[in-house]
This record gives sequence, structure tokens and C-alpha cells, in this order.
Amino acid sequence: MAKRFDVRRQNGFVSLAILCFFLLYLPIATLVVYAFNDNDSLAIWKGFSLRWFHVAWNNGLVIESSIRSFQIAAVAALLATISATMAALATTRTKPYRGLTFKYAFINQPLMVPEIVTAVALLIVFSRIKIWTGYSGLGYLIAAHTAFCVPFAYLPIRARLESMDLALETAAADLYATKWKTFLHVTLPLLWPGILAGLMLAFVVSLDDVVITEFVKSGGQDTLPTYMLGQIRRGVTPEINAISTAFLVLSIGIVTAFFFVSRKRT
Repeated sequence: MAKRFDVRRQNGFVSLAILCFFLLYLPIATLVVYAFNDNDSLAIWKGFSLRWFHVAWNNGLVIESSIRSFQIAAVAALLATISATMAALATTRTKPYRGLTFKYAFINQPLMVPEIVTAVALLIVFSRIKIWTGYSGLGYLIAAHTAFCVPFAYLPIRARLESMDLALETAAADLYATKWKTFLHVTLPLLWPGILAGLMLAFVVSLDDVVITEFVKSGGQDTLPTYMLGQIRRGVTPEINAISTAFLVLSIGIVTAFFFVSRKRT
């Protein structure tokens, strides 16, 4: 009997995997290490220090842009997850029909189109709306991030729905439960891990978005990623490393927390 193909048993697989992980994580490790450098230079190690973390913490622009980033990401992730949940229910709890594949592609369009194209399109549309309405607040950034994050929330929610057994929903209907009660007491509790995963993905994607934010934002609306980009153009100091390290730790913490909450509810 022929052996089943397993890529892990191929010659050189382990070495290639180690090399890939090394190349992937070495720059990140370097960034984190030099965040604790006491020198003004990024290239010369002077000694261990928390100096640049204190500098970043006392930088009013960093705090302001960080708060703005979390506000936008929280609202955009929530709206995107709600929209993605409704879209996932509409495209999975129905019989196949002509045009359903087109709807899948339409919902996932932000994943297929280059982000720069989406950013330019939003810039053109929102610039006209700003002229007509005179409004130039954070609503444009929230709307842009929401639209871009919908497919990131949609994919895990849809995957969860497709893997769920319909027997419980059918049983609830047989017991004369309304569609709303069936959703509230049966579908939603089973769907919750997928919703949490989608919310987490949407939040992280919105939190570190640069391209769309750079095109859509108005003056004085820098998020933390766009603030860091502006600082790099002026000159790189270990403060950027410190901010990036804090951002990295925060992102890992968010993903870990959502993982454990999702696992407990599975």
C-alpha cells in the first residue's frame, strides 16, 4: 500500500521551516531588543534602558493618536462584525440560487482589490461628501475601516455557520420557536466563537491600517500607525521601536484574550 503523502516528511522540510521562521521573526526580535537601547542611534547598542518607553509615554501626540486608533478600531470592528454576521446568515441559511457566488465575491471584494485602489476610491467619494456637507470628522475613517474590515469578520463567522449542525435549529422550529427566538437561544450561542474571532480580526486589521487611513483622514486625525509613518519620514529614533514594541505586545494580548474566551465558549 502506498504511503500517504505528508509534506512534513519531505527532505529539507524542517530546515526550510526553521529558515522561514528565522527570517520572519528576526526583524521583529531586533526591533524589540533595540527598543530598550539607551542610545539615540538605532544601530549602536549602548546599554539597557526604558528611556524610550518613558519618552513615548510622555509624548502627547502618541497618546492622542493611540486613543484615536482604539476609538476608530472599536467602533469599526463592532459595525463590521454586526454587518458580517447578518451577511453570513443571509448567505448560509438559504438554499443555493443563481447569484449567490456573486454575493460571496462582492462581500469579499476588499480582500481581492488592492488596498490602494480602495483608498483612492474612498478619497474621491469622501472628498465630494466633505464639500457638500462641510463635515470632516472621524465618521469617514470609521466608515472606511468598517467597509474594509467586513470580509475579515465575515470569513470566520461564515465558516462557523457552515460547520454548525442544523438539527438544533430544526428542533427549535419544530417546537414552535420563532425565527428570532431560534436565533437568540440556539444559533447565536453556537455562533459566538466565530463572532468573537471575526471581531478580533476586524479590530486588529483596523488598528494597524495605514493605507486607507492615510488617504481618508483629515488634518489632525492621525492614528498611531500614520503618526509613526510621519515620524519615520522625519528621522528614526528608538522611540519608534518602543511604540512598535508596545503595539506588538498589545496585539498579542488581544489575540490571546480572544483565543481563550472563544475556546471557553466552543
